[in-house]
Amino acid sequence: MVAVGYWQQSGETVTGMARAIDGDSLRLGGRELRLAGIDAPELHQSCEHDAGVYPCGREAHSYLTILLARAPVTCTIREQDRYGRGLALCRQGEMDVNAELVREGQAIAYGRFDAEERQARASRRGVWAGRFERPADWRRTHPR
Repeated sequence: MVAVGYWQQSGETVTGMARAIDGDSLRLGGRELRLAGIDAPELHQSCEHDAGVYPCGREAHSYLTILLARAPVTCTIREQDRYGRGLALCRQGEMDVNAELVREGQAIAYGRFDAEERQARASRRGVWAGRFERPADWRRTHPR
């Protein structure tokens, strides 16, 4: 909770309708933002569950697309990643978008949101419903 307050006080804030680029990045106000503290499956990544192999990267992208279409978001940007994207914590009204993606199993926690990841695992939501390769590991074996 303290970290979120720190971000809100010290970062640049951008508000508006956003468009999903993939499962953990978006375009808002002409800027490309990466959702901080989470890592979603890559667009071309597949995962497994009881029904077989499914395109979990595309599913994460679709989930974020639908979420962002509901209402404007307010994103607080404090720093940039190595690709020049702003690292952002985003809210849609009272909902923390970053936490929601982890809670629903559409992304894994990456330095924060551990409680939300435990909820997703316990409920077997999203990627936690079966077997998957962590996105960072998948990227290492599938370079751009």
